[in-house]
Amino acid sequence: MKAGVKAGLRWYVGAGLLLALAIWRRARVAETVSGSDVAGWIALATLVVGVTAFTAVGVRAQRGPSSAIGHSWWEIGLRQFRLHKSAVLGVQILLLLSLATLLTPLLSPFDPNAIDPAASRLLTPSWGHPMGTDHLGRDVLSRVLYGGRISLSIGFLSILIAVTLGVVVGAVAGYLGGWIDGVLMRIVDLFLSFPRLILLVTIVAVFPPSVFLIVAILGLTGWMGVARLVRGQVLSLREREYIQAARALGFRGRRILARHILPNVLTPVIVAATLGIGNAILAEAALSFLGLGVAPPTASWGSVINDGKRFMLDGWWITSFPGLAIVLTVVSFNLVGDGLRDALDPRHSE
Repeated sequence: MKAGVKAGLRWYVGAGLLLALAIWRRARVAETVSGSDVAGWIALATLVVGVTAFTAVGVRAQRGPSSAIGHSWWEIGLRQFRLHKSAVLGVQILLLLSLATLLTPLLSPFDPNAIDPAASRLLTPSWGHPMGTDHLGRDVLSRVLYGGRISLSIGFLSILIAVTLGVVVGAVAGYLGGWIDGVLMRIVDLFLSFPRLILLVTIVAVFPPSVFLIVAILGLTGWMGVARLVRGQVLSLREREYIQAARALGFRGRRILARHILPNVLTPVIVAATLGIGNAILAEAALSFLGLGVAPPTASWGSVINDGKRFMLDGWWITSFPGLAIVLTVVSFNLVGDGLRDALDPRHSE
């Protein structure tokens, strides 16, 4: 019982912190309610959903684990994942980062694009500017918070495109086989033969930079590994007895793929997607560092580092804090990916 109370208390503390943030920023909350800022309304919705979710999870944690007999494979995997301490730490860090980016309009102390007078430029970290200011007097903390929204959004959306395309191509190639498999795999090989960074730089240099372009390019150049992974899994599963039985019963190929094969290849896909998000964030940061990322003055972690590369001696904080944010995010995603692999794939469990 004491363990349940302790576990529930953690979630109650999270709900209390969100409520404290709403009270602390009540003036900005009032401005958002009376305005039409989409980002502000997303922040308010995050506050409401976060307080509700944290309270509900705290109540459930206080009750203790369910005593029902029999658990699904996903529930067993979740219990195994909870035993992976580094992966749980990664989830907690990502949860904090996600909340910070969603609540940015309430957390950010300044306008990220506001250019201040010369006296406010290249200020070292202080209480007024916890991460200092850049060469234009812009608050680095505000730019890191707003940049996190762009970088994380690019990572999630690009991997969503890559996973969707990779699953479709890999499933069709593996299940149909024959010349269709040969053609699709040669297309995959063709894409893999081009160095990704050079391909990204070439495409971005031709078209005007934008967030949507970066998402599309990263998604359309990152699906090949997922396609080969899914194809290999489907080739193994399509000869299983239950698939043969489904064919004998007259089920169509689309139904067999959707109901019997794809659910059984989700484990490696989820792990690959988790690891891929970190790689997408690094790719976006590399493009922004080269000046080919999102168009200024929009902030992303890579663009903030690019802005500060000329001042690495006099303004080390400009590049250090967004760099630490990238490292922390990518490492957290890798920890979660390793934990999911160990928990969901019995071949990797000890």
